[in-house]
This record gives sequence, structure tokens and C-alpha cells, in this order.
Amino acid sequence: MKKLFTSESVTEGHPDKLCDYISDNILDAFLREDSKSRVACECVAGKGLVLVTGEISSKAEVDIEKIVRATIKEIGYTDENTDISYDKCKVIVNISKQSADIALGVDKSFESKKNKGQVLENQNSALSNVETLEKMNSSINDDETINSEGAGDQGMVFGFATDETENFLPMPINLAHKLAKKLSEVRKNGKIPYLRPDGKVQVTVEYENDKPIRIDTIVISTQHKENIDLEVLKKDIREKVINTTIDSKMLDSNTKYFINPTGRFVIGGPLGDTGLTGRKIIVDTYGGFSRHGGGAFSGKDATKVDRSGSYMARYIAKNIVANGLAKKCEIQISYAIGVAKPVSIFVDTFGTGEVSDEKIVQIIQENFNLTPRGIIDTLDLERPIYSQTTNYGHFGKENLAWERIEDININLSL
Repeated sequence: MKKLFTSESVTEGHPDKLCDYISDNILDAFLREDSKSRVACECVAGKGLVLVTGEISSKAEVDIEKIVRATIKEIGYTDENTDISYDKCKVIVNISKQSADIALGVDKSFESKKNKGQVLENQNSALSNVETLEKMNSSINDDETINSEGAGDQGMVFGFATDETENFLPMPINLAHKLAKKLSEVRKNGKIPYLRPDGKVQVTVEYENDKPIRIDTIVISTQHKENIDLEVLKKDIREKVINTTIDSKMLDSNTKYFINPTGRFVIGGPLGDTGLTGRKIIVDTYGGFSRHGGGAFSGKDATKVDRSGSYMARYIAKNIVANGLAKKCEIQISYAIGVAKPVSIFVDTFGTGEVSDEKIVQIIQENFNLTPRGIIDTLDLERPIYSQTTNYGHFGKENLAWERIEDININLSL
């Protein structure tokens, strides 16, 4: 059976990605000075204005406006007439501290509070039994270390992996990211000097019996300077972006190309379309190939499980596939606000598993700590690493902790 599947990616100059990158650069700046910073930073950019808002609780002192302007400059936006200018745009900062009600659940989890109550109850009823009380306190202290922090919000997260590419991502999103990244590279290194930062890519892959066999369609829309010949642009994109990125074996005479199909793309960035943090959640994950829990990533510290939990779910799914337990694996983990342990774990290997999905759930429970603190410690998430994740997908980059492959010693006969 044949089918087509399409995924998109965007360049770092896309207005939504500009906002994501600003938010993650602000997050990293706070984490450099205070690893325990609580950050939920949102950004809106449009028509020469950047608004930074959200909730931040930290000991760090950060010049947010300076970060905003430096980020815009780094991306390459310098012209207020066609997109936005880093030195002329207006920057408004509206930041408050994290809600005390939310902090109440994050600082001390439901389990931790419950255990403390149990300690007091046992102290009142069993003071004469010193040995029993000592054992109870020791056990509860161990639990409290594991469950000390609750989830920062309710919600569900998904992780996914497939063996159809070298980095365990679905091929459509993997190729879309590569093309979008190459589009930025040829702009920055001068190979196509007339390009501007904004751009979008879309790739349609044809599958036969669930295996990718060819590329059916490539769509690329890229911002450019005024008075550029469209045919020259199309030729340059084919030769210097597509042909240097895509394996020629995946292209054939029937592959369709749509390069700047409107014929003109001079006005771009936040001048052409308002940008917003967290609006490219499908680009950030699996290109629609897998389900999504709905929570965005950028601008959020690791106590927000919609970000850290998604990283952990990807880590587990990738290791399930890399260790030969399945060819394809999707994992859902759900949380309740203020509660450390997941409410549920769901696994779907789409009929490709070497063991049952139920057994894989058991394997996950036995091998991975899915509490917020367990995730943070396992993946070392209190470091300023987040600006590395913003562009061209949060998954598939081998330098990130959730992409490492571990040996899971499993008896497949169980």
C-alpha cells in the first residue's frame, strides 16, 4: 500500500521561531546565573515591536532587552522596511514572578506532603516503638528525595521514534529540517547572498508498506531582497539547497518542486506576519507523524513537564527502538499538577514490538524515573542548553542528552 505524508519546517528567521529563540535565549541567560530559575517566558513580535511577557522567579539579574536585540541581530534582521531591525525596534518587557499557587505544587509534591503527614501521624501513635519509627522515617525520606517536586502543570506529553532514519525521526520532518537549515546556511555563508532570514520548507514523502521510497513534493518559500530574478532564485535553490541536501536516490522525474510559488517574498519576518512563542509545536516535534500533547517548549524551564516530559518521552521511545524492542514506538506520559509520579503511561508500537506494549510499559516503569526531579537529573536539564534546541527541531540532535542511546538489558522472552 502506498501513501503520502507531509511535514514542514521553518528557518530561524520565521517570525514564530524568532520569538521561540528570544524566549530560549532569555531562559538560558537566567540559568547561567541561577540553575534553579523558574522561567515561563513568552514573546510576541510584529510591526517593529517585540513584547516579552511571562513569569520568572530567579536570583539572576538579566538585561532582557539586550538579549532581545542581540538575538534579532544574530538571526540577521537589520531592515525595518522589509522585516524588523534589531536596533530600531521597540522592546517592551512585562515580567512578573511565578504564581505562588503554582510554586506551592512544584516546590513540594503531593506525595511529599502526604508522606510528611504520615510521619506526624506515626510519631503520635508509635512513639514507644523507636525502631519502627526510624524505619518509617528512613523510607519516607527516600521517597521524598524522589518525589520532592511536583509537576508544574497537568497535561500529557508524547515521545516518538522510528527506525526509518539514522536519527530515529520520521523522514518527512527530518528532511524538512535539513532543507530549512541549509536555507539559512547558504544565506549566512554568502552562497546565496540575496536571501533574507524568513523561510519555510515542506516535504512530502511517499511510503510503500510503511517504508519511505521517494520524495513526491518539495515546497520552499524563502524571503529575498528586492529585484531578484525569480528564475535565478529557483535555480540557486535547486542547485545549492536541495541537491546538496537530499539524497538523489530519493528524487525522480516525477518529484514536484514549488519554489516561491507566489512569485515574490520581500516583506517577511515580524513585518509580514506577527510571531508568537510556542506556535510551531508540530515543527518542534515530529512533523505531525506522531501525536502531540499540546504544550509548547520554548521559554520554559525543566519544571514544566510539557517540555521536560516530552524530552524524556523521546529519550525512552528512542531507546526502545534503538535497543531493538520495536521498529516504531510512541509513548504517552500524563501528569497532574503538584504530583510527582505520572498519572498514566501508554505505549503503542504499531504492531512492530518484539514484546507486548504492556511489557514495554513495565520496562519503562522499572528503568526510568519519570518524576520531574528524576527527569531533570537524568537529562541534566538545569543547564543553559535550550537555545540549542529552538531551531530545526528539538529532537534528532545527537549533542542533546535525550538523544543518547543506552543499553537496556531486557530478557525478550519475558
